[in-house]
Amino acid sequence: MADLHDDLHRATEVGELDAPAEPYPAGAAAPEGPLGPVPGPDDAPLTRARALLTAHPVADGYNGLPWALRNLPWYDLELGESTVDTDVPRLRRGQVGALFCSLHLPEGLDGDRAVGVTLELLDLVKTVAAAHGEDLRLVRTAGEAADARNCGRVAVLLGPAGAAALGDSLGILRQLRTLGLRVLTLTGVPWAGTDGLTRFGEEVVREMNRLGVVADLSGACARTIRRVLTVSKAPVLCSRSAAGALRPHPANLSDDLLAELGAAKGVCLVPMAAEQTGPTVRDVADHLDHVRTVVGPECVGLSGTYDSGAAHPQELGDTSCYPRLVAELLRRGWEESDVALLSWGNVQRVLRGADFTARATQQRREPSTATRAELDGRAARTPGGRPEPEA
Repeated sequence: MADLHDDLHRATEVGELDAPAEPYPAGAAAPEGPLGPVPGPDDAPLTRARALLTAHPVADGYNGLPWALRNLPWYDLELGESTVDTDVPRLRRGQVGALFCSLHLPEGLDGDRAVGVTLELLDLVKTVAAAHGEDLRLVRTAGEAADARNCGRVAVLLGPAGAAALGDSLGILRQLRTLGLRVLTLTGVPWAGTDGLTRFGEEVVREMNRLGVVADLSGACARTIRRVLTVSKAPVLCSRSAAGALRPHPANLSDDLLAELGAAKGVCLVPMAAEQTGPTVRDVADHLDHVRTVVGPECVGLSGTYDSGAAHPQELGDTSCYPRLVAELLRRGWEESDVALLSWGNVQRVLRGADFTARATQQRREPSTATRAELDGRAARTPGGRPEPEA
C-alpha cells in the first residue's frame, strides 16, 4: 500500500464538503479520486485544507476503536471496515497523523475487572498496530509521533484510560506507563470525585508527572479540575470538552474553567459529538471559535470521539471528514498558523511538556510507595478531612 506521504501530496484528490455551484454538468456526479470526490472550482477552502493538513495532519485526541473492535468477531481495517467509523482508508482521507486510542471501559467495570480489561484493550491496540505496520505505528512520545508521520504512518498512542484501571495502586500506574499509556482520565474514582482530589489523588497526579502520563480532565468536577491545575507541573488536557456557554453538557467547560485551563497552558480538545457541540459542522466550528477566543489558539485541539457510541454532526460522520471541518474554519478566516496548532501542534506541545516534566521530576523524586488507605485515612483523621499541604 502506498505511503501516506505519497497519498497526501495528490493535491487534486480531495473530499467534497458542500455541493458546489454547478461545477460539473447538470446531473453529473463529481469524479472520484483515490482520496475521495475531486473538488469543483468553488471548493478552494477544501483544497487549502487538504494542502494544510499535508504538513500538519490531525492529531485525533480520542478514538473508541479498541472497545468497538473487541466486540467484533472479524474486521479488516486495511481494506475498510463498514461496522466502525475508523479504518485505514478513512484515516488517510481524513489526513489523520496521530490517533489516541481510548482504553475507557463501560460503566460498572471497576476493581480487578477494570484493571484486567484495560490490559486486554491495551494488548488489542498493540496487536492491531503490529498487524497494520505499513499504515500504523505504535508510539510513546511526540518525537516518535512526528517520525511516524514523516514515514507515512499514523502514529497510535495509548490512552486515555480510566482512573479505575489503577485499582488505587501507584504500582499499577507505573506498569501501565511502562506498557505505553500516555493519558489517564481523572474521573469515576473516590479519590477524584465530586469533592475534588483527596490527598491520594494529589499523589497520583504527582506520580503521573514523574512518569510523563498526561492528566485528562474531561468529565471531572470543577473542584477536581482546579486542584489538578494547581498540583500538576505538566500541562493537562480535556480529551472531550466543548464550550458550555454554547451548549450545556456535563463534559463541556464553562468560560471560567476554560480560562483557567488556558492560563495553565492546557489543551481543550473539542469533540465531534453532536450531543456536545450540535448537529452540524458549523456548530462544531462555533465551539472551536469560542474556545479559541477564551483560551487562545495554542490551547485548542480536535477530538473525533469516533467509535465511542456518540452521534456525530452532519458532514463529520467518520475519520475521513476532518478536511471538511478545516475548510469551514478557513472560510471563517482562521489563520493557517492557528489551524496548524489546532490540528497537530498543540497536542504535540502537551506530550513534549509531559516528557520534559517527567525528566526533571525523576531527578528529585523517587517512585511513590504511598497507598490510598495511608493517605486518605490520615486525611480523614485531620480537622476538616484534609491534612496540611505538602512542603
